Amino acid sequence: MQAAAVVTGAGSGIGRAVSLALLRDGYDVALLGRRHEPLLNTARESGAEKHSLVLPADVTDPAAVAAVFESVRERFGRLDLLFNNAGISGPSVPLEDLSLAEWQAVVAVNLTGMFLCTKAAIAIMKAQAPRGGRIINNGSVSSHAPRPNSAPYTATKHAVTGFTKSVSLDGRRHNIACGQIDIGNAATEMS
Repeated sequence: MQAAAVVTGAGSGIGRAVSLALLRDGYDVALLGRRHEPLLNTARESGAEKHSLVLPADVTDPAAVAAVFESVRERFGRLDLLFNNAGISGPSVPLEDLSLAEWQAVVAVNLTGMFLCTKAAIAIMKAQAPRGGRIINNGSVSSHAPRPNSAPYTATKHAVTGFTKSVSLDGRRHNIACGQIDIGNAATEMS
């Protein structure tokens, strides 16, 4: 059986690069992101469209995330890897000028979206045979060395580190490993 992965934020930047690498390495890959066209472009560029599943969805929407992972289970029959990559930074403004809505938008994508995707992935990984899988969370060096005017982004990336440690601990008995990468500056584009 071929290994299967889900990559969030797969339409551009790091998520796109990871998706292309996984497809080159023979994975079936569900490409998850907000916009259909960038995801379709990733699938086309891979040259492995038959191994791609394009799933436009908002990671902050619980029903949409549940539908994505159900599609993955139906199409691939299993899930071996989740790369939680979707994220936003929010406006670079002094904290007193940051609106509650701007704060909540960053928390929703960077933290709640990761929670929703991880929760759905774990349910599949625990139920499949052989049981288990791998979860990689995209953190940031900003959780170690923040930039000015980045409180929402920095706070969520600190939270990602704690979330990763908790999932790693809880997943062990189910053969689910969870780790984190902390990338610094990356040449990327937002989609």
